Amino acid sequence: MRDGTPSAVQTSYDRVAEEYVARIFGELEHKPLDRQLLDRFAARVQVIGPACDLGCGPGHVARYLHAQGLNVIGIDLSPAMVEAAQRLNPGIGFSQGDLRSLPLEDGALGGIAAFYSIIHIPRPEVVTALVEMKRVLRPGGLVLLAFHIGDGLLHLDEWWGQRVSVDFIFFPTEEMTDFLSEAGFRVVESVEREPYPGVEHPSRRAYLLAEKPRGENGSERPSSLPIAP
Repeated sequence: MRDGTPSAVQTSYDRVAEEYVARIFGELEHKPLDRQLLDRFAARVQVIGPACDLGCGPGHVARYLHAQGLNVIGIDLSPAMVEAAQRLNPGIGFSQGDLRSLPLEDGALGGIAAFYSIIHIPRPEVVTALVEMKRVLRPGGLVLLAFHIGDGLLHLDEWWGQRVSVDFIFFPTEEMTDFLSEAGFRVVESVEREPYPGVEHPSRRAYLLAEKPRGENGSERPSSLPIAP
């Protein structure tokens, strides 16, 4: 039975968290382009402010950015993923949250790395989610967005032996570029690649680097949770 609500996505990831850690935590070792893009992202964001691994899962992207010298936190919808990230990455702060309503102050961040988190946001809500990302970025702040390229979605009722209900939504690169522009970002780089065989789902991948325009402040909605160390 289909249920794409945030609670269904959260429950699904809670149920697969242990297996997800076993399969995904070390994946960057086998993804040279991802590492290259994260290196460049880290170098640019370091002079702007702290970063967030948004949709952090077990925190492997946050861990990589931290190793590059960034002050970084992680946020994930799944409490089980947050617990795993905290256990695996001592010294990095992780918290639970929905990317459509982030527990962060306006302009708190210099950068956001959102690797395959936007893929769980229904199309009508994508611009709203991107506007929320822009709210918590400083002027000149960057978002590095990764997603599967395509037109449809993949729905799972079973995932690694667990009962789930989760949609993986695919986006044409041009569509996501338009969404970012509609949300008020300036897209500065677009990269696509073929899947790494035996490492990941066999879909083409896109990476969009976008900037919050300089001179633009955050939106009106404040938040209460400070940046974690």
